[in-house]
Amino acid sequence: MFALPEQLSSATKTNLEAQLSFFTTLTSKAFESVEKVVDLNITAAKASLEDSAAVTRQLLAAKDAQEFFTLTAAQAQPNTAKVIAYGRHLFSIASNVQAELARATEEQVAETSRKVNALVDDVSKNAPAGSENVIAIVKSALGNANAGYEQFSKTTKQAAEVMEANLTSAVNQFAQAAEKTASAGRARK
Repeated sequence: MFALPEQLSSATKTNLEAQLSFFTTLTSKAFESVEKVVDLNITAAKASLEDSAAVTRQLLAAKDAQEFFTLTAAQAQPNTAKVIAYGRHLFSIASNVQAELARATEEQVAETSRKVNALVDDVSKNAPAGSENVIAIVKSALGNANAGYEQFSKTTKQAAEVMEANLTSAVNQFAQAAEKTASAGRARK
């Protein structure tokens, strides 16, 4: 007896369970990243409020305009460093989430591919005579789809690495420019 309906039903059930697990993983990772960003923002907001209060007290205690402007200029360097640190931390969170999502996606695609190939192999064992060409076409299509996904995955990884390198370079250049500006401001004093 040909068991194709049972095989397809079992494969469909397994695939739906795998998709549910995959989406649960993605949702969990998304919530974790949102939680990290919220924590980062709360920490940054608290620190900013504390720093603002301290700076305001210092500025209000200034004895003359020169001291006031000196104190104001002195805040540029620490504030720039804080913005750079915040950006790096935010970028780190985003990079980690991207890596985790990519890993989960790769695992899901590999597992689904393995299961589909196993199903095709099982079906081909029970296929009627003369269907070899159809099965060969299906296997070829699956192989081409897997190769396409692998190429897409490699290209995406390369693009992410280039973007990360460019962002790191931009942050470093910004930090260097901020340091030069702060140094020039200190030299004018």
